[in-house]
Amino acid sequence: MDISIPGYGDLHLEHLVMDYNGTLAVDGVLIEGVKEALIALSKDLTLHVLTADTFGRARAGLEGVPCRLTVLPVENQQAGKLAYVKALGAEHTVSIGNGRNDQLMLKESRLGIAVILEEGACVETILSADVACPSIGSALDLLRHPLRLTATLRS
Repeated sequence: MDISIPGYGDLHLEHLVMDYNGTLAVDGVLIEGVKEALIALSKDLTLHVLTADTFGRARAGLEGVPCRLTVLPVENQQAGKLAYVKALGAEHTVSIGNGRNDQLMLKESRLGIAVILEEGACVETILSADVACPSIGSALDLLRHPLRLTATLRS
């Protein structure tokens, strides 16, 4: 996925890395409409979901979504998510998250998107992102309709 944003730069995105709980799901349940949006985006990006799987529902929630699900240890998740993004190639990665443990991956990624859902979002994480969205639907739609992203980030 290539996006050129005046005053911001050219994005050549290959990977979409997402948190699960608080980002794609609330209380472990995938948010309505997310599955369809992810399937559509999988045609342009390789999808990755990183989670501690607090509720034990991530695998079932993502059934039918062409993505790589990685369950991280509860300890030191921030470092684990950062290392994952770096291993993929941060310059070609867009990341979406809301929690404190997502802060470093959003900051390191070429494009970081913070979402603010029912459980809220860590202020430090929002400040580390390039864009903040009021829902996962609006965040995914930035990628499905890149002119929205251009309108937000151009200078």
